[in-house]
Order: sequence, then C-alpha cells, then structure tokens
Amino acid sequence: MGDLTHFDDSGASRMVDVGDKAVTRRRAVASAQLAMQPATLQRIQSGEHAKGNVLEVARLAGIMAAKRTGDLIPLCHPLPLDSVAIQFQFESSTLLIITAEATTTAKTGVEMEALTAATTAALTVYDMVKSVDRSLVIQRVQLEHKSGGKSGDWNRNDMDLRTKDHA
Repeated sequence: MGDLTHFDDSGASRMVDVGDKAVTRRRAVASAQLAMQPATLQRIQSGEHAKGNVLEVARLAGIMAAKRTGDLIPLCHPLPLDSVAIQFQFESSTLLIITAEATTTAKTGVEMEALTAATTAALTVYDMVKSVDRSLVIQRVQLEHKSGGKSGDWNRNDMDLRTKDHA
C-alpha cells in the first residue's frame, strides 16, 4: 500500500515497528481555532463564566488527553511525555486560538499527542460554553511544527499552501 505505514502489503492494519529507530528529542506543536459570538469570547476572557475558569479547565483537559493519546488512537504508540503545554490567544473579538506543544525523548514523534491536546482543549471550551453559545465552531485543527527523528523538522509556515493539494 505504498507510503501508508500503518498497513502491510496485503492491506491489513498494523502498528509500525519502531524498535530499530533511534531515541531522539522530539517536539510537536498543534493548534485549533474556536469561532464564537463576541459576548462568549468576552465572558471566557474575563473569567466571568458561570462554570468557572474555562481556559484553565481546557488546559488541564488538553494535558490529560495528550497523556492518553495511545489509548484513543488505535495504532498510536504510547509515549513517555516529557512535557505538554497549552496556550490560548485571543485573535479577534470572535476567535480563540489554542496551541498545544508536546515533547518527548523517544523512538517516534509526538504529533498525535499535540493534536489530541489541542482538540481536547477545544472540545472542553465548547462543552463549557455551549449553554450560552450553540453557534461555536471548532475549526482548523492542524499540525504547526514537528522536530526530531529521522525526517527532521517540518513547519507549516514553510509551506506554500496555495500550491499544495491536501484533503
């Protein structure tokens, strides 16, 4: 099946054997965007939401989810995480950007952990504010950066997305 490493030559699913790979320092950064009503974002930003500090609950949820990625994604290797950090940025009056960074010293990368952290943090924000804003949209969950391992560094900012074909 070509470059699809999670399938053998007959098309059967498999966990990739990383036994012969070198242990290296690996880092991944992922992001998710949440679009919402200005009043909702203001409520989150000011900490005046009835359910408490939305961002700190979301930060904790993202960190906890990153630690469980191997349990959530069927063929993902469980990793010993060195660190997970979640940051929040108010991009406009209607847009919250969540950035998750995961690091490990291991034989395989932490992209899935960073993506899981960003996504879970976004879902947690959604869950906490859905009672006041059902129009909230989680969008653009994506890998921003990865480093370490045989394939080296990759940065989204280095891509010309206008010429790339991606699903």
